[in-house]
Amino acid sequence: MADPSRLLFIHGLQGSSRGFKATLLRQHFPGMVIPDFAGDFWQRMAQLEQVIGDTAGWTIVGSSLGGLMAAVFACRHPQQVDRLILLAPALAFLDLDQHPLPPYPGPVTIYHGRMDDVVPLDRTQDVAEQLFPNLAFHVVDATHDLNAFVQTLDWSALVEGAAEPSR
Repeated sequence: MADPSRLLFIHGLQGSSRGFKATLLRQHFPGMVIPDFAGDFWQRMAQLEQVIGDTAGWTIVGSSLGGLMAAVFACRHPQQVDRLILLAPALAFLDLDQHPLPPYPGPVTIYHGRMDDVVPLDRTQDVAEQLFPNLAFHVVDATHDLNAFVQTLDWSALVEGAAEPSR
């Protein structure tokens, strides 16, 4: 069982520690670290750096902008992150020419809605394939929020890395 003090959820732009996904994850993993983030992307990244500090062994679940934050952090600090689980991550808005990142070698699981009208699916998949050599990318019948879908996931298996890929 994963140590809940090393499980972190990063909400999206309009999300919070009291949102739907945060509440769902807290039910599965009491003690999971679920902070609130505010400000622009770089202010949020500075807050994330403070939350994690110099500790290691993190499994990070990120949603939308939180997925982008998780990805950037993992690429910059791969020794601190064991696994990423990204929900409709805003990777499509990352310009790797402007902000190049080294690939993150650890396991990454992404779920992205086929009907997402906020974050473009094709661009997200392109960026993910550039950044994550150990990637399981799942396209699901859902919109950007993925709320109905995330309720069906076996979160314990996913966090432990035992979830079977589903396409």
